[in-house]
Amino acid sequence: MAVPVDNTVVGQLRLDLGARFSGPLRSYFLRRIRDRAQAEDLAQEVLLRMIRATDADLIQNPESYVFKAAANLLLDHRRRTLRNPTLRARSLDEALEDEFVARLVEDRSPERVLLGEATLLEVSRALDELCELTRNVFILFRLENMPQKDIAALYGIGQSTVEKHVMRAMVHLAKRCGYE
Repeated sequence: MAVPVDNTVVGQLRLDLGARFSGPLRSYFLRRIRDRAQAEDLAQEVLLRMIRATDADLIQNPESYVFKAAANLLLDHRRRTLRNPTLRARSLDEALEDEFVARLVEDRSPERVLLGEATLLEVSRALDELCELTRNVFILFRLENMPQKDIAALYGIGQSTVEKHVMRAMVHLAKRCGYE
């Protein structure tokens, strides 16, 4: 025979559980999985399990019970993720970072390294063909990221002259490296 349930008592129990444990549970999960949405979901799942517990009145230490349930749920979540890695939710930043690192690793083949060294040697020789002022202005602007106005002040020339030296170097490099 079913025992009638007082909905106001159940409602109050839900509010008490939510107010008391939702913040600490979210923090608990967030520290361990570092995914805010997943931490929210897991915290809600623990609270739902607490509400559904048939012997909720018999729980003598609710804090211990809640965090034991949280630890078990986290363990289940990790097992499920290991079993099926496609279920693992990743943030967009994390996915893009992994893709970027993979490209860097994939692009570092021996052929790519040799090609890079040869290109660097070719650019270095092309820069040596420039007059000293043009070469220095280009290196300061493009490689050292120095502002054009600072380069102009350093050499006592106008900013438009700095721009002309940078353009002259760019055109020369493009011709020598076959980009024209």
